[in-house]
Amino acid sequence: MDRKRISSGSPFEAQIGYSRAIVVDGWVFVAGTTGYDYETMSMPVSVAEQCANAIATIRSALSEAGATLDDVVQVRYILPDASDFEPCWPILSEAFATARPAATMVQAGLMRPEMKIEIEVTARRP
Repeated sequence: MDRKRISSGSPFEAQIGYSRAIVVDGWVFVAGTTGYDYETMSMPVSVAEQCANAIATIRSALSEAGATLDDVVQVRYILPDASDFEPCWPILSEAFATARPAATMVQAGLMRPEMKIEIEVTARRP
């Protein structure tokens, strides 16, 4: 089985021991992605900005894997505060307008208190 590992450059990947994405047999598994801007290692305050950053990181990982957001078949949203989900809807509906993947939103604590959303996707390469 061929396996390709993709990194976003996040220091958490090395510290914790994971890859941003893994490509196996045409499937792309993108790990839970938070709203960090990995170039500056800064975290915006607003959940909408964090959501947009997470989608940008996911888009980049998918591109490196040979896929796009249109190839996403499942998405999981994790938020510490469920009321923060609605401000993300316009960003998410635009990102997944074509794919319309199966989706789940879970309310749960995240690794750091400044994190307001984490997004994980599974895609199938064309």
